[in-house]
Amino acid sequence: MTKIIPQDKARQGRWGWHGLRILIAALLLAFAAWGIAEIYGELAKTPATEQGSAPSG
Repeated sequence: MTKIIPQDKARQGRWGWHGLRILIAALLLAFAAWGIAEIYGELAKTPATEQGSAPSG
């Protein structure tokens, strides 16, 4: 004999606030990593790369 389950009980849980918090945290971490990479890229520049000219020789 099959058991009849109402539709609202057979579904999985909604995303809710928990899923939203995870998505926002991931977005903030991605922005932080991007910012760190930008800062490191600016600090790692040498004077030769800032001028944009090839060394003569």
